[in-house]
Amino acid sequence: MTATGTGTGPGPAAGTGICLTAPAPGWSIEADVVVVGSGVAGLTAALRCAAAGRRTVVVTKARLDDGSTRWAQGGIAAALGDGDTPEQHLADTLVAGAGLCDEAAVRALVTEGPDAVHRLIGTGARFDTAPGSDEIALTREGGHHRRRIAHAGGDATGAEISRALVEAVRAAGLRTIENALVLDLLTDADGHTAGVTLHVMGEGQHDGVGAVHAPAVVLATGGMGQVFSATTNPAVSTGDGVALALRAGAEISDLEFVQFHPTVLYLGPEAEGQQPLISEAVRGEGAHLVDADGTRFMVGRHELAELAPRDIVAKEIMRRAHEQGVEHMYLDGRHFGPQMWATRFPTILAACRSHGIDPVTEPIPVAPAAHYASGGVRTDLRGRTTVPGLYACGEVACTGVHGANRLASNSLLEGLVFAERIASDIAGTHAAEAAAGGASGTPSHGWAEHTEHTAPPAPSAPRTALPLLAPETRTAVQRTMTAGAGVLRSAESLARAAAELDRLHREATTAAGPTGRHAPAGATATGSAAAPADRKAPEPGVEAWEATNLLCVARVLVAAAQRRAETRGCHWREDHPDRDDASWRRHFRITLEADRALTIHTTATAEFPPTVTP
Repeated sequence: MTATGTGTGPGPAAGTGICLTAPAPGWSIEADVVVVGSGVAGLTAALRCAAAGRRTVVVTKARLDDGSTRWAQGGIAAALGDGDTPEQHLADTLVAGAGLCDEAAVRALVTEGPDAVHRLIGTGARFDTAPGSDEIALTREGGHHRRRIAHAGGDATGAEISRALVEAVRAAGLRTIENALVLDLLTDADGHTAGVTLHVMGEGQHDGVGAVHAPAVVLATGGMGQVFSATTNPAVSTGDGVALALRAGAEISDLEFVQFHPTVLYLGPEAEGQQPLISEAVRGEGAHLVDADGTRFMVGRHELAELAPRDIVAKEIMRRAHEQGVEHMYLDGRHFGPQMWATRFPTILAACRSHGIDPVTEPIPVAPAAHYASGGVRTDLRGRTTVPGLYACGEVACTGVHGANRLASNSLLEGLVFAERIASDIAGTHAAEAAAGGASGTPSHGWAEHTEHTAPPAPSAPRTALPLLAPETRTAVQRTMTAGAGVLRSAESLARAAAELDRLHREATTAAGPTGRHAPAGATATGSAAAPADRKAPEPGVEAWEATNLLCVARVLVAAAQRRAETRGCHWREDHPDRDDASWRRHFRITLEADRALTIHTTATAEFPPTVTP
């Protein structure tokens, strides 16, 4: 069910009262800040918060170095080269964003970006340099008119950035909780953030469900690529941060704009899960997109040919494939020669050869796959969401930088710049509250030393436990989304997807029964009918929680895609093939209600209202 509205919409979030079905926390930690995620955004925020004197805990779903950042091949974009300027970077970003970028957010990105990259280098990151020089080597990628992409290890930029930040976090002695899936946001009686609940997998200092109590929570959980069958995202990218934010009452925007990377190694029609990415930098160095006849089909389609923005390249690949009745196109870099492949793109070369393809002697079969969520949890320029004390940065956030389509290699820079902005805001908030606390120095939201308890305080208000999906339902969600809400969308395909997702949602509710199971302390479970005798509610656990989160974000994505009756950026409606600025140069602000219905408000213009009421 979906309600609609226009204009400014609701005020500050009041929370939905909904939480995942899970055991009550059995242990807790108190701190000043909890950062959820260990990519470039999360670790940068954590390091800056700790440097400002805030007691910071990092929670990450896998190992500290196992997030999406380490998979980034191409690099990080910034105006670092001779003749390049932030204004030129701004212009390229606005063009790629197809009329929906927040220009103030983009300006912050491009003007603060160069210094942020140099601070990253100061943290220990080592970028490739030009031969015989200490100058950073720069390349081009799609949508960029200048060489402004800094890279490391040829095509292992993310891995190098992750290495440097992980080492810095460990050297600083930050407290980290690895192999922990965040469950839900905790709030106090006034609706202010009070921490998170989480489940730690395996054995360690903590295990099972616990809580980190903190007046500031930074979501840096990465993307949601696993909502589709084929994606470049790692298995941990299940939309956990967006789902948590929805249950907490935060606004979500631009989720219909999922970027499908145009050149992903094609492994066959049945391939599912994480697929090998063929970096945009390969085209930046001169590789050509060709069809089976060897014809370069991007020439004449865009002034930048193979280096057009990703949405344009992905659409042209799909269009050409449909015309020829095939599943993929080819990327031809044979003219590079073996030496260039080995030194500039060693990771890609190894991945291709592991699948029986040698780019040195044959073109690479490629097709688009889900790659990046341009939207997410709506924030302002300081990373603040519509829930007091809850921040978001990186792929989980909608800062307004990307608009309807992300410019290549802006994602690492966005995580870097906005993480620093969040840390600055948290430090400033602490200083203001400490001053307000008077001589005692006790701030109103309890900034604290690390302390531990065997059990947390009781929740401030009763909550409703969300019925869980069976783990095996994950595949059904992914196939439904790929078929109905993938690169090519239409009213008919989206209606089929919405109906199937609603069916899965109803089945989970029915299986939970009228009383539910395993509800957290203070929570009641929802359900409309007794479960059939042969259907049992799934046990709470990581796989069930992930499947439930995926369904949550899938429903939001499809609802937004159904509403946007146009083609813009990486949202392609076959039944509405044109961009319609008069009707749709605006954003959706989506919230989850207590009855689990979605409410969609449409902004009056392309401008977002403030997330924080003065």
